[in-house]
Amino acid sequence: MISATQEETVNLFVYGSLREPSIFESVCGFSFSMKPSRANPEKVLCAELAMLGEYRRVSPDNVYYYAVPDSTSKIQGFVIYDVPLAAMAFIDKYEGKFYECETVNINTAGGLIPAQAYLACPSSMQKRFGDRFHVNLIHELWLRKRIEKFFHHHTRPGEKSIDADIERRARRELVATTERDLVISHLGQDAVSDYFLEHELNRPCPSIKSLQQQKPVQPFIDNYIALVIKQAILNHFEWMIYDRFRFELNRLNPSQRYFTRTISLLIALRMINANRQTLDLILRQGLETMPPGHQFDLIDYVKYAITVAENAFDPRVAKSNLQWVRNNLQPGLVPMGAELELSNLGFRAIHNKAANQESMFDGFRYFNEFALDVLMWKLGGYVDDHSGSHGTAKRGFLELAPGRLNLIGELSKPATADPWILSQLIRETTAFYPVHPHSLHLTFQLRRRQIGKQTILPLSFVKCLFVLGGGTEISQSGKLWISRLDHEEIERNEYGEELAFARSGKHRSRMANDSLIDSQASKSPLRTHQYKFIRLERRANYEPLIMALKGIQLSINPGDYLRPEQLAASRRLRNEYEELKEWAANPVPVSRRTKGRFLDAIYDGLMHEGHHKPYHKPHYIDWALGAVDLQIRLFNKKLEEGKPEKLPFPIQR
Repeated sequence: MISATQEETVNLFVYGSLREPSIFESVCGFSFSMKPSRANPEKVLCAELAMLGEYRRVSPDNVYYYAVPDSTSKIQGFVIYDVPLAAMAFIDKYEGKFYECETVNINTAGGLIPAQAYLACPSSMQKRFGDRFHVNLIHELWLRKRIEKFFHHHTRPGEKSIDADIERRARRELVATTERDLVISHLGQDAVSDYFLEHELNRPCPSIKSLQQQKPVQPFIDNYIALVIKQAILNHFEWMIYDRFRFELNRLNPSQRYFTRTISLLIALRMINANRQTLDLILRQGLETMPPGHQFDLIDYVKYAITVAENAFDPRVAKSNLQWVRNNLQPGLVPMGAELELSNLGFRAIHNKAANQESMFDGFRYFNEFALDVLMWKLGGYVDDHSGSHGTAKRGFLELAPGRLNLIGELSKPATADPWILSQLIRETTAFYPVHPHSLHLTFQLRRRQIGKQTILPLSFVKCLFVLGGGTEISQSGKLWISRLDHEEIERNEYGEELAFARSGKHRSRMANDSLIDSQASKSPLRTHQYKFIRLERRANYEPLIMALKGIQLSINPGDYLRPEQLAASRRLRNEYEELKEWAANPVPVSRRTKGRFLDAIYDGLMHEGHHKPYHKPHYIDWALGAVDLQIRLFNKKLEEGKPEKLPFPIQR
């Protein structure tokens, strides 16, 4: 037995097999106990719970655990106090060549303390495990492999034909949200039972056979089926990009805290949008060869879409688009997201009397029946009637929010921290759907120091933001006006008069599961601030506006504007609100002094994004400020000339 008396000792952080006292004792001759009363320097060492920050625990071989760097994760383990150096020599031999013993700072009940920890050796791990180590997705890959095995056993079992394989993929596509929830809720767990997988996945495939016999849906069924085919093609394009270029995509994605499909979605959307005429022929041919109302069901149209995608996908084009993304990246530090509202009825989409006038999709009343709630999960698609309810068979806006993981559970991840990526994603998503764009909401995650310290945005800055994104249009009298302040688009009267210009809220990015770390994460929602005033245009470039809002967010830290409680409590805000409505109906030019203060605030925020220093390159910040300045000057010029015309954001990069 090794004695710990009169020997030099160290603290040791353990997070794998050595957490078991019996294994620890068999390796070095000492046991350990969480109860100080049982500690004995001769035999039993004292230990307590501890946390190692900025590392993630992975098990690429499903045998040993390794700690790899990850700024968004933590590892829970034990710190064992006063481990003799002689015992450490035995532990060092036990850990082997794939670990390196390093000094780290760990969190304990008494605060930060230094300790030794055996961390993964990156070069050895890369050589031994390849992508399984690098992308750190062994649990996801393993779980998805078991899901794939399920469909092989339950869809035309034993058959190895191409058609059988396509049918398995189609069935998987039609239960995609179930697979998504399985991965989200069990990512990182060591075991998911076969019984649980069977229970979750073995559900009836969505069908439209009974729906095709109903008269009310007949005028819209061709449009719905065309949208199903188009969406399934997009999904399969995205899957092939994500599968083939996973390594490159994960290098471009800064962290697992962001939605992992953002860039692959952008590339898939761009590839399809670049071939609209070909896609229209494909959709027409699909409807001609499989006319609705016959023996064909929803799965047949999804199978057709997968076959088309397999034949049309060109990895060389995908690789070229991946290089295009790489060449244009402008990564930032503030996590961001976007919600796009589309409707052929515009602001009338949520008015029941006008809903029947929509001739393409009947206000998306049959959204769920055609499984579009499942097929659109990667873009966070659902129907929003502004009622706050999550029911089916309702009419409203088609709302898309890339990064929204689960509507009922209010789970979402930021889409990106890159203004250019977000702007391109908005543009390509708007171009993809055969529905008129209506409005755009931009969301920015708040920093911890901003929470509870938000201020009221100055009225002059609100006007500047309306100039940039509020939808400048020509009124019936021929005057320039701000359209988002009319038609009750962002004015509300349900709980008292208010202006839904900007709202702060909370989002969760994880489902709760059995691990302590994930349970804590699920109970700690992220605080966000969302700007709701923006008009969505097909050809607009929202990159300068995104940069402007981020700069304002960082420098001024604005809060809600304007809630009924704020208006009821402040005469000044009520006066400002009336002035804002008057200005929107009869705008006057933005003064040079106001424009200067507005640009200075943007500049100040962007120059302090990276903890008191700029994170974006200075020339990029200068371009964004110049684009914002130009848009305000163009607005003033049109007012002064008295020749108003629609002003979508004209700045192109």
